[in-house]
Amino acid sequence: MAKLHTAERVSNRDASDNFVFQRSILAYYKAAEIVSGDVLEIGTGVGYGVDVVAPAASTFTTIDKSVPQFENSLPDNTTFRQMSVPPLAFADESFDYVISFQVIEHIEQDAEFVREVSRVLRKGGKFIVSTPNAPMSLTRNPWHVREYRIEELKALLNRSFSKVECLGVAGNERVMEYYEQNRRGVERITRFDIFDFQHRLPRWMLQIPYDILNRLNRRRLLSENQDLTTSIVRDDYNIGPVNEQCFDLYYIATK
Repeated sequence: MAKLHTAERVSNRDASDNFVFQRSILAYYKAAEIVSGDVLEIGTGVGYGVDVVAPAASTFTTIDKSVPQFENSLPDNTTFRQMSVPPLAFADESFDYVISFQVIEHIEQDAEFVREVSRVLRKGGKFIVSTPNAPMSLTRNPWHVREYRIEELKALLNRSFSKVECLGVAGNERVMEYYEQNRRGVERITRFDIFDFQHRLPRWMLQIPYDILNRLNRRRLLSENQDLTTSIVRDDYNIGPVNEQCFDLYYIATK
């Protein structure tokens, strides 16, 4: 069997990640339509967003707690820095835009994190953030400190920003067919959790079992539904007004 890697950091290198990867990369293409000037990315991940967003920026700084293995050399205007957050080790008003996709749900001190983003943004600067929409999660993800509902993330951002535009990432019928098959697969696994350990045990105890089962379930879906899994493309997702059926919240907060 091929080596399992964490299902929290998706890439285009594993076909079983395709459903998640295509909606994840869409966040970067949308950001590339918006950003300019000096841009900071919090959460490089495996680095697949760099080549999408960097061309739209004058300077692009990307940070992560781990050092990625970049497939290509970084663009000339791009700098990587290893950094855990919060705080952010940058001066006040250093950036015109900050982007952070699928990161905030992992951060214990989310209010401090948002305040720090606001601090390093210039007046009128924007924070573009995405995170899973809690009602669409099929089970507890123990790698996440929390997941947000529509109004919860808006309220958090409103504490540090003057305006918040609430958008969401939704999928078409092809995407929803995969989601339904994934839901059934998750139900087959969680039916054995008769004591609801997924919600009773501490996160650290569940992280590795969750990761293994999540990866195996994705591989099973690929094996049984290869055409469906691999046929999903970025255009099967769209970003529009947020609702409960969106997979991700995609908010743009203005300082």
